[in-house]
Amino acid sequence: MKLTEAMRIAWEAILKNKIRSVLTMLGIIIGVAAVIIMVAISAGTEATIQEQITSLGSNLLFVQSSFGRMGPGGGGQGGGLVYDDATAIQDQVSGVEAVVVEQSTTQTIKSESAQLDDVSIVGSSPGLPSVRDLEISQGRYFNEQDVQRKQKVAVLGYTLAQELFGDENPVGQYVTVGSTKLAVIGVMAEKGSVGGVDFDARLYTPITVVFQKFTPSQFARIVGDSVRQITVEVDPSANVDDVITQINLLLVKRHDLTLDTADFSVTTQSDIISTRESTTSAFRNLLAWVAGVSLIVGGIGIMNIMLVSVTERTREIGLRQSIGATPNDIRLQFLIEALLLSVIGGLIGILVGVGGSYIFGTFSDMRTVVSVSSVLLAFSSAAIVGAFFGFYPANQAAQLDPIEALRYE
Repeated sequence: MKLTEAMRIAWEAILKNKIRSVLTMLGIIIGVAAVIIMVAISAGTEATIQEQITSLGSNLLFVQSSFGRMGPGGGGQGGGLVYDDATAIQDQVSGVEAVVVEQSTTQTIKSESAQLDDVSIVGSSPGLPSVRDLEISQGRYFNEQDVQRKQKVAVLGYTLAQELFGDENPVGQYVTVGSTKLAVIGVMAEKGSVGGVDFDARLYTPITVVFQKFTPSQFARIVGDSVRQITVEVDPSANVDDVITQINLLLVKRHDLTLDTADFSVTTQSDIISTRESTTSAFRNLLAWVAGVSLIVGGIGIMNIMLVSVTERTREIGLRQSIGATPNDIRLQFLIEALLLSVIGGLIGILVGVGGSYIFGTFSDMRTVVSVSSVLLAFSSAAIVGAFFGFYPANQAAQLDPIEALRYE
C-alpha cells in the first residue's frame, strides 16, 4: 500500500469521529502548550534578570562582607569590610575607575504629612549615582564635602518622595529619620526594582551620617564604620581578573587573614547573572518535566483510543486482509493514524502555547519570550510520543487473524 493511500485512509478515519479525535488530541495539545508557555516564562525571567543586573551599571565588581569568618585565633579584624577598605581599593588597586560604599539600615521616616515605617536608609558615597547608573530628577546628590562634614542631608527615591510629600516639591523640606532631622536636597529619577531591591523606596544619605546617627549605640563599638558592600567600577581597558586578584590580596593583607579565611567575597555582574540563571534554569527544567508528563499522558490517551478503534474496526481489517492487504499495510495505516493525531494535536498546541505566552506576558507582571527551540522541542516530542504509543495498537491490528477478524461481531 502506498504511503499516500495509508494517509488518506487514516485521515478519513479521523474525520469520521471528529469529537473523539479532538478529545484524543487534547492531552497532546495541553502538553505542547504547557512546554511552550513554561519555557517562555523561564526565558522571559532570565532576560529580565540579565537586563536588570546590566542596568545597575557596567564593569562592576561587588565586594561584600562575609561575617562570621574570623581569622585564625581571632586575629585581625575578621569582621568584614570597613569604610577605609574602600579608600584603600581606590588608592592602591590599578584599573579601578571609581569606588563607592553602601551601608543600609531601616528606620521610621516622618514628613509633615506622612509617616512611613521600615524605610531603607542607605549610607553611601557621592559617586553612587554614577557607578550604579542612577539619575537625579530634582535637586542634587550629596558631595564629598557633605560626607566629610557629616551633613544631615537626604536624597529621596522616586516613590518615597511621592509618599512623603505627594505633589509638593520635596527639595528644601525636611524629613525626620528616627530622631534625626535631614534636609532633602534631591530626588532620584524612577528606577524600579532590581533583584528584589526597590530603588525608588530608599533614602540616601552620607555614609558618615549613618555611622554617626543610625548605628544603634549598643552595637556602635562592634559595628563601627563597617560597610555592607563596596562597589568597584573597573576601567573598561583593565583586566577584570587582575583587578579582582589585587582586591583580594589587598583586603586579606589589611584584615590580617588569608584567602582561605577571607571575611569578604568579590563577585562580578556575570557571576550574579550566572547564579540567577542557574536557579531559573533548574526551575525551567522542572516545569519542562511536568509538561513532559502531560505529553506522556496524551500519548497514553492516543494508545487507548487507537486500541478501541482497532476493536471497532476488526471486521474492516479482516476485509482488507482478505483482498490482499499485508500485516505491514495494516500496521502502517494505524501507525499513521496515531501520528496524524499527535502531529495535528502538536500544531494546535503550538498555536495555544504561543497565544497563551502572549496573553500571559501581556496581562501579568511576568515577561515571556517564545523561542523557536522550545516550539521545535515541544512539537518533536509530541510526534515521538504519538509514534511510540501508536505502535502497540498498530501492531495489534497487524497481527489479527483474517478469518477471526471477518467473524468478529
